[in-house]
Amino acid sequence: MMYGWHYQGMGGGWWIVMMIAMVLFWTLLVFGIVALVRHNRPTSPHTSTSSTSSTSSAIAILQERFARGELTEEEYSRRRAILKDPS
Repeated sequence: MMYGWHYQGMGGGWWIVMMIAMVLFWTLLVFGIVALVRHNRPTSPHTSTSSTSSTSSAIAILQERFARGELTEEEYSRRRAILKDPS
């Protein structure tokens, strides 16, 4: 059976399948680009750590260095005093 020139072998409901596939393609492409942009953008200032948590993490690092013997007791005391009262 010969198909007419108008259908070119794409009769029936194949146009619906092609339309759904095209919508899925563009949807996945847009979501992929949005995911890449969100993943690669720098963190906003609202999500950064507060000064108290950064001070406590600095003191924790100072304590670790003192425990490993990298700092003397005088250096540890002086740096801890600076971190506790930065003004």
